[in-house]
Order: sequence, then structure tokens, then C-alpha cells
Amino acid sequence: MNDIYILREGSFERARQLKKWGEQNHDPATWLAILTEEVGEVAEEILNMKFGADDPKYPQGSHENYRAELIQVAAVAVAALDSFDRQFSASDRGVSV
Repeated sequence: MNDIYILREGSFERARQLKKWGEQNHDPATWLAILTEEVGEVAEEILNMKFGADDPKYPQGSHENYRAELIQVAAVAVAALDSFDRQFSASDRGVSV
């Protein structure tokens, strides 16, 4: 896999999220909570992969689910950046245009 393919997958996930939730404009603390929840799903999938085969308390995890959760993390991070850019002009961010 290369970066272009991975970024394209993230873009598809971002489009799916936009269709589901619409444009989101949150404060940084809310974005952090959303992103942390998504990272938690990555952690959960890792635990499921590690312990799912040997411990009935854990569902069986998969590399496919792990990867899909990582793509969701990336898409949420892009959504947070998009929201940030809408809320603050380039000059507010110290960017010269």
C-alpha cells in the first residue's frame, strides 16, 4: 500500500461521515473527545485481536477491523482540521496567504 491509496480511503471515510453527520463545527475539547473515542475503538480492536482467540470475554478481533478503525481515526482528525479552518481565518492561524 502507498500513502495515496491510504489517503484515498480516508477521503472515502470522510465522505461517509459527512453524509451521516453533516458538517460538524465543534470546539477543540469536543473534537478531542470524539477523536479519543475513535482511538479507543482502535485499542479495543487490538485487545480483541490479542485476547479474542484465547479468552471468551473478548470477541475475536481482526486485522481488517483494526485497519478500518485507524482509517476512521484519520478521517475524524481531518474533520477536526476542517472545522478548525472554518472557524479561524488563515491570518488568525498565523498563516500568510
